[in-house]
Amino acid sequence: MKLVIDARYTRVTHHDGISRYTAGLIEATAKIAEVTMLINDLRQLDLLPDVPYLKVSAPTSALEPLVAFQINKLKPDVVFSPMQTMGTLGRKFPVILTLHDLIYYAHPHAPKFLPAPIRWGWFLFHQVYFPQRMLLNRADAVATVSQTTAGLMRKHRLTKRHIGLVSNAPSGESASRDKQATVKNTLLYMGSFMEYKNVETLIRAMRLLPDYELHLLSGISQQRRAELEAEIPHGAKVIFHGGVSDEEYANLLAQCTALVTLSREEGYGLPLVEAMSVGTPVVVTDMPIFREVAQDAALFADPDNEEAFALQVQKLSDRDVWREYADRALERAGQYSWDLSARQLVDLAQYAIDHSPNSSK
Repeated sequence: MKLVIDARYTRVTHHDGISRYTAGLIEATAKIAEVTMLINDLRQLDLLPDVPYLKVSAPTSALEPLVAFQINKLKPDVVFSPMQTMGTLGRKFPVILTLHDLIYYAHPHAPKFLPAPIRWGWFLFHQVYFPQRMLLNRADAVATVSQTTAGLMRKHRLTKRHIGLVSNAPSGESASRDKQATVKNTLLYMGSFMEYKNVETLIRAMRLLPDYELHLLSGISQQRRAELEAEIPHGAKVIFHGGVSDEEYANLLAQCTALVTLSREEGYGLPLVEAMSVGTPVVVTDMPIFREVAQDAALFADPDNEEAFALQVQKLSDRDVWREYADRALERAGQYSWDLSARQLVDLAQYAIDHSPNSSK
């Protein structure tokens, strides 16, 4: 199978969620299929596996609607995009498009760092469902990362196409932590600081956890940091890291009490799986997607109840309880791997080939 994977959303300095998802899929899928990746910047190769590639126009280029004409020369059996916005006019191949989540229908405001016209377009796009339907119905099959999102897509009739699961997974680089080692009274948050992430409640809850430190790991703007610093209760210990390397992240995960989040919406929650894969307990929002991803390996809390969150964290001060959830985390994380995701992708690609009018097979 000649499978082309769109890697143009790969960052050039460090991975974000889409970038890491793409790189993980490419590396694993290249073991079982003939993979060529699309890039638009040679610097992207530093964060991607060593597989053949074609340099084409950027996904934000005015040429995007016609990008299929550049891809046709590869004569692929099928093309997979980790986004739903890839141009498809003039294509001579089956295509799989991806929708990760429906977060921005509930929280339609775009990140503040984007230019105002893009923010307005983003907001208006997510006021109704028909633009999304138009995007997804161009595909021969649609991928998503969770059964929760697939269910929401069916509920809102976002596509007439077959929906297949191509799961996210943690990197395979981190070893399981030593459960006999000393556990530091630290809580880690890894993720963005957009409003729906509800980091304010995490910070305010630290007034109930005077023996713990909350470490906010991701990069953050000065304006947003000032907003969150104003929420820190007197005497609470909250540390802003402003971004960490993969090595620093792994070291922090190997020592902390738990990874925590009270996000109100998620499409998957990769930091949960990353933490669980090394045997770190997680304390998270009680909502369907986290129930699907973590099952009984997590401690769950109401995102609006600081006391309930603090109580779940305090349970982990009992060493036996901590070890129990560390074991559960490892067992559950074992259900996720890039090799499994690659097999899911190849199966979905075969479906697209079998059902596409653009298939050469």
